[in-house]
Amino acid sequence: MEQVSQFGQLAGADLAVVVNPNNPDGRFYAASDLLELAGKVGRLVVDESFADAQPGLSVAPHAGMPGLLVLRSFGKFYGLAGVRLGFVIGPAADIAALEEISGPWPVNGAALRIGAAALADTAWAEATIQRLRAEMDQADALAKAAGWALVGGCELFRTYDTPDAETAQNRLAERQIWSRIFPYSNRWLRLGLPGSAREWARLAQAMAA
Repeated sequence: MEQVSQFGQLAGADLAVVVNPNNPDGRFYAASDLLELAGKVGRLVVDESFADAQPGLSVAPHAGMPGLLVLRSFGKFYGLAGVRLGFVIGPAADIAALEEISGPWPVNGAALRIGAAALADTAWAEATIQRLRAEMDQADALAKAAGWALVGGCELFRTYDTPDAETAQNRLAERQIWSRIFPYSNRWLRLGLPGSAREWARLAQAMAA
């Protein structure tokens, strides 16, 4: 396995994996670019775990094309990590092959019903997208006031350049706010968006300290 720094370097690979949007920097690629890449690699796997809030990025409508597999999750946008549910979209032959190698581990019925209900509630999804887009601007404003610069992100998380990520993480943790820092940068810190007015107030107090 080889990690590349430029999208175009994937061309010619037997297998290419693209996380879109990427975690933690939020970098994303247009669906048209991914479909073009699919024709230049043996197999393209697109992880869309963070794509629900940006439907226009998804290549799921094209997942029947040969060599293209799309991964989706219920643990991010839908907040249903506890049901341990996700799915793959792709050509029928590839799905059959995945079923054969995955073994006798069927998803439980409750998780299937919850997942189906979540996907069917398009009104909730649209309202949530609009709310998240407003709230990511709110988070960025708090970060700017704290002297943090935006590295990137999406509607589900924001990554900031801080003077010292470990110090910032400890300060947040003292107020029961968990964040993520990275071994390859002593300045980057990733935050999820708070889920309530009370949590927003706690985040604002922590970042102003």
